[in-house]
Amino acid sequence: MKLTTLSASAALMATTAIADIETRSVTFENEGATLSGTLYLPEGHEGAPLPVVVVTGAWTSVQEQMPANYAREMVERGFAAFTFDFRGWGKSGDLPQNVRFVESPAAKTSDIRAAFETVANLPEVDASQINGLGICASAGYMVDAVAGNALVQRIGLVAPWLQDEGIVEAVYGGEEGVKGLISVSQAAEAAGGQIIPAAGPEGAEGVLMPIGGYYYEADRGAIPEYDNQWNNAGWEGWLTYHPADNPQRLDKPLAIVHSESAAIPQGVRTFLNGFAGDATMQWLEGVTQFDFYDNPEDVERAADTVATHFRAEIES
Repeated sequence: MKLTTLSASAALMATTAIADIETRSVTFENEGATLSGTLYLPEGHEGAPLPVVVVTGAWTSVQEQMPANYAREMVERGFAAFTFDFRGWGKSGDLPQNVRFVESPAAKTSDIRAAFETVANLPEVDASQINGLGICASAGYMVDAVAGNALVQRIGLVAPWLQDEGIVEAVYGGEEGVKGLISVSQAAEAAGGQIIPAAGPEGAEGVLMPIGGYYYEADRGAIPEYDNQWNNAGWEGWLTYHPADNPQRLDKPLAIVHSESAAIPQGVRTFLNGFAGDATMQWLEGVTQFDFYDNPEDVERAADTVATHFRAEIES
């Protein structure tokens, strides 16, 4: 593996601010579901097709949360950007209860692949310059969707949640805790789905994330578009998903931005240790997982790094 490690200062780059960004809605089909997406462009863009970045967010998220933040940053840096709601979430949520709000790595990976196929056929997009940017949980899905995909040139990951079996057990209560949640998952699936709130205040019971913070604060992630729902039927698929285990599958140049103060940095080290390709790694100091979602300074620094990485393909 060729690994380039960036310092915070070395990662900064000059960007030209674009005062206005325009969006248009794009719907597309995948495996019987109609997905709702948004194309971000410089306002009034009428020139040559632009390189594009498909942006995906954290678990339970919708496109108006952290994906929209990074989509705007990519447009500021000369790209088109595309976000969308996964099947069963947000504006793509018109599905039966048993499959709504299920954090399904397989379904979400398939939806990302369909998004790449969609943007490749948009007239505003340069189909030879398609990139993927995965944030938090969708980092693993993005790796899976990009690996072996001839449509995609490069991949960037911000605050990636790259878990293996050891990390899963450390986070979810050890081997017994994981078995218990898988039992909950199987019972919920047998019952046709069991939906609970995704976010709640510190210590709340019956809530996926009883921690307050980003998802619970109205001026951050608790926006009107957010479903704030979780289907317990999704636990088994999530807990048995180990994207850190097989980095060899990724055949595209990679850039990662993370912090020791954010979630499971050990997953990044495990992944990079087994990755044979070209990788750019930027570690930021003192940045929490939620800071990467919407703190302007941290979002801008992460966006600078991945945009530089994506631009290298254009300039080569």
